[in-house]
Amino acid sequence: MAETEFGAVGEPIEATQIRVRKAARALARHDLGHAYGHVSARLDDERFLVCAARPMGLIGPGEPGSVVPVEGALPDGVLGEVRCHQQIYRRRPDVNGICRTFLRETMTLSTFRRVPRARHGFGTYFAPGPALWDDPALLRSDEAAAALAECLGESRAVVMRGNGVILTGATVEESIVMAFYLEEAARTELAVMAVGDNAESVEIPLDEARARATSTGRIFERMWDYLTDGDPEN
Repeated sequence: MAETEFGAVGEPIEATQIRVRKAARALARHDLGHAYGHVSARLDDERFLVCAARPMGLIGPGEPGSVVPVEGALPDGVLGEVRCHQQIYRRRPDVNGICRTFLRETMTLSTFRRVPRARHGFGTYFAPGPALWDDPALLRSDEAAAALAECLGESRAVVMRGNGVILTGATVEESIVMAFYLEEAARTELAVMAVGDNAESVEIPLDEARARATSTGRIFERMWDYLTDGDPEN
């Protein structure tokens, strides 16, 4: 796991509550989400905290999220698609933060059954590309959520055709940074498509992409500062 200045698993739960609320509001503030979606942070091996079940931009200071077991039934009041968080946390001990949201350009690209490629720096974080879940249905059963988690595999993100995205990170902060990166990569991919098939756009080779996708130099921290600027709980 990359070293960051962000909070860690095992911190006091109120600190995690604040981080999750700020992450949720940041997505709304930067048009990286709307009325639907949710973010979560792992508390320990058995539990995670998911934001309040309402539009993320409307979550107020001090408004608590819900503690959810990694194994077992969802608590009352928790949205059905939070099953996806459960299934990912079970399979990915490296994941401590998850973002389920709707990225406009990424979703447009998904209707072509395409995902952003590593054509610029932001795209390298997903090289050779995010996974594609080729089904627009809502994920409201444990079986569907488990299949989606298997589709994600070891990737940072899974694009759900016509139905948004799920992004992962070593922290909840990193997961929303990935939302910004993926949407920028999708904008570039759509621009390349608009030029036409006869034009040449260079895709960064996998070895170069993995070297470029660094977390050093406060890369994620600086984007987090940008995304959360003006938050009432800063």
